[in-house]
Amino acid sequence: MAHLRSTVWGPAEFVGLPPRWLAVEGLLAGCAGAGAIVGTSVAGAWYGVPGLVDGEGGMVCAAALALYLWVVRAGRALIGIVAVLGICLALQAPPAATGLVLAERGRVESVVVTWVEGGAGTVPGRNRYFCSAADRDGAPLKVRIWRGCGQTTRPGDTLAVVYDSKGRVLPRGVEAGASGPGPLHGLGGWVAALVVGCMVAVVRSHRLGASGQDGVGGP
Repeated sequence: MAHLRSTVWGPAEFVGLPPRWLAVEGLLAGCAGAGAIVGTSVAGAWYGVPGLVDGEGGMVCAAALALYLWVVRAGRALIGIVAVLGICLALQAPPAATGLVLAERGRVESVVVTWVEGGAGTVPGRNRYFCSAADRDGAPLKVRIWRGCGQTTRPGDTLAVVYDSKGRVLPRGVEAGASGPGPLHGLGGWVAALVVGCMVAVVRSHRLGASGQDGVGGP
């Protein structure tokens, strides 16, 4: 049972508080992993790199973080938890990165609604309406707009849409009176959970050598 517990959750071979250097190592690893996941999405959206803006780069970073925990022989369950948190962050980062790009260099223009669909029951758990629209030159938008599109919206109405001045990300609708926290604010919970999970995994990976000195992973 002790061997099974050590394999699943990590040996945690220390008495009292864990070594400070080990906690710092786990904190740095978690921050580096989270920063890489979010950073690749932001860089992909800013420079228009398809493999990064779609979250694929973030997935690679999450896999690299899980591999690092496997190398230091962290508990299998904790590696799995960190991997899941990393994947979730990688999936959440691209929309936030797009919002950041539009907030920094976007321009707002009016578009004309050509079709409205959606409403209750269309998307499970969400009561959203989606508007197809065309710009002032009559060219249809490549994406449907849901921000600012509501139950009372009808074809022929105008919506405010924010465009990327360099055309590297898709446009978004502008919600009336929307002035909340920054685009990356919603990632805070995922980042914190990933950093804490990584730190716990590294700390619990601590092993003592046969002589009682720090084993694998020691300074």
